Amino acid sequence: MPGKTQDPGPSQPAESVSESPSLHWSSAEGWTSVPEKLAIEAPLAIEISFERQGQAVRRVLAVTMRTPGSDEELALGFLLAEGLIGGTGDVAGGESAAENSRGERIATRRVALRGVPREDLQRVSRGLITSAACGLCGRPTLEGLPRGESPRRTGEEPITPAIVLGIPGALRRAQKGFDETGGSHGAGLFDRSGALILAREDVGRHNAVDKVIGAALLRGLPPAGLILGLSGRASFELVQKASVAGVAAVVAVGAPSSLAVDLAHASGITLVGFTRGERFNVYTHADRLKA
Repeated sequence: MPGKTQDPGPSQPAESVSESPSLHWSSAEGWTSVPEKLAIEAPLAIEISFERQGQAVRRVLAVTMRTPGSDEELALGFLLAEGLIGGTGDVAGGESAAENSRGERIATRRVALRGVPREDLQRVSRGLITSAACGLCGRPTLEGLPRGESPRRTGEEPITPAIVLGIPGALRRAQKGFDETGGSHGAGLFDRSGALILAREDVGRHNAVDKVIGAALLRGLPPAGLILGLSGRASFELVQKASVAGVAAVVAVGAPSSLAVDLAHASGITLVGFTRGERFNVYTHADRLKA
């Protein structure tokens, strides 16, 4: 894998981009009519099915606003981040449907579990419409959120400044949807040499991370020990997803929040922000970086 891009991402499906008329103004030309491409935002219900005490159970967990495409990856990444599964071994199958278990006519990704979910479903109370920017909608508090650890590994290669500085550019080059619309966020998994392994896009930051983690699970590629690159800021919910996945470092183009820094410190994640040009800031566990 080192030195080459393995699988940056699927081509954007036709339904992920739409075209809209717009009026463009510039000091040189004044008003002109210009067609603009937009990233589509559409609802997806994430639903699970399992058996409890001999009875079949189906439950809608969330209806998230996402960019269509990679729905299977999105659902698996979401379930892992919420602590409902520990990996693909907990999944018996899945299907896409046009209606969910509540009888709502809405695009649905249904995941069949091999057993009862690992996490208490009462704490995963997101069975409502959430915006594309919301990673924690529906939870009454932050208490009880799943969290992982990113321990040091024997013989672990240090991360050099050159590797950190190369991540935003490599991720940006993989963002075909952003090239068309300027309206999508990107997330990518990188190996310790800085090579891009997988990248995904979505109108929602948290959806992009769920998609790339789900893609890694489907390929039998454990995210543990890898680097997660983010095209924007590092919010708490993104670091929480990285923590559950076990990534070693998060490298963001934008700023982290205070809760994101606290969680990264507690989880053993090296958190890097403001990675632009020839500079970056390291907020936690700087010892992973080689001067």
